[in-house]
Amino acid sequence: MNELDHEELEERAGITVEMCNGIQPMHVAFYNLSIKYSAERALAAFELYDYLIENNPDPASLISSVQEAIGHIGALSRYFWPSPSGKKNNQHALKMARGEKLRAHYKIDTDSPLSDRDLRNAWEHFDEKLDTYVMSNDAGYFFPTPIINSHTLADDPVGKIFKLLDPEHECLVLLGRKFFFRPLRDEVERIFSKRE
Repeated sequence: MNELDHEELEERAGITVEMCNGIQPMHVAFYNLSIKYSAERALAAFELYDYLIENNPDPASLISSVQEAIGHIGALSRYFWPSPSGKKNNQHALKMARGEKLRAHYKIDTDSPLSDRDLRNAWEHFDEKLDTYVMSNDAGYFFPTPIINSHTLADDPVGKIFKLLDPEHECLVLLGRKFFFRPLRDEVERIFSKRE
């Protein structure tokens, strides 16, 4: 089957927004399955993290498991908070209405940890953040390899930490910036446990 042309997509998006508030009833199941998939994958990555904490506390592996969870959480968050960028047309209105409808369906508040894109963006744009970080910090002690320690190490103005994991406080430090990920995990667990 060929994709619809832009005009037809625009027309259908407008109708879906107007008549169905962003999701046609027969498509709700597809969104629910996709949301469950992203939540399940994030939770599986956190389960790997739990296993590694107990059995192989290798810093790179631990941070990698958190990074994988955050990637899936980022995908999950986009269902509820689509990117506001793009041309302001019916398809844009559709994705915004879809996000609003799904937030209501899953009872997600506007202050949900899923709405904060800082951690996701820190990973997705790590290369760009690293450019800025190294240009901005030309003196001190640099720790470019992953480490496990207290997040308070990042408070030392001389230490330049690239990736640090504090398992006790469930805090990930990326380029000196702290991200506490337990609230994200709790929200994903809540969404995943919602039965259709």
